Amino acid sequence: MDAETKKAGKKRGRKSGTPLSHGAYSLMVTGEYPDSRKDVARWLGVVRRTMIHDLGPTESDLTASQLVLIDRAIGKLGVIRCVEEHVRKTGVIQNGNVAPVLRDVYLAYSNSLRLDLMALGIAKQRSREVLDVHEYIAEFDKRERDEEQGEEQVE
Repeated sequence: MDAETKKAGKKRGRKSGTPLSHGAYSLMVTGEYPDSRKDVARWLGVVRRTMIHDLGPTESDLTASQLVLIDRAIGKLGVIRCVEEHVRKTGVIQNGNVAPVLRDVYLAYSNSLRLDLMALGIAKQRSREVLDVHEYIAEFDKRERDEEQGEEQVE
C-alpha cells in the first residue's frame, strides 16, 4: 500500500465513502489487527494457549483437526471481538436501528464459533451442590463417629 493511500485510511479496491472502522474487515483483508485492536490479538493468544491446554495439554497432543478447529475458532473470535469493541464505542443503536455490523456479521460469526466449540467438545463443569446445614452436620458427625470407632478397633 502506498503512503498516500495509507495516510488517507483507504484500502485499494474499496469504494470511496465506505468507512472502515470496526477492524474486522481490516483483519480479514490484511490478516493484521489495526493498532486500536492490538489488545485483542494479545487476548486471543491467551485464549488459544488455554484452549490447547484444556484439550491437550500440549499442542503435540492434539490432532490436526483439533488444531484447525482451534485456529478457525480463534479467527472468528477475533472478528467478534473487533465488532464488540467497535460497538462499545459507537453504540448498539445507530440512526434508530441496530448497528449494521451487528446485523450483518456478529450473529453469523457467533453461531459459527459456537459450532466450532461444540465440535471441540465443550464440557460443562458440574456445579457444586449446596448442602443443607443439617445434612452437613449429620455427615460430619457420622465421619467423626466412624473415625473414633476405627481408632478403638486399632487399640
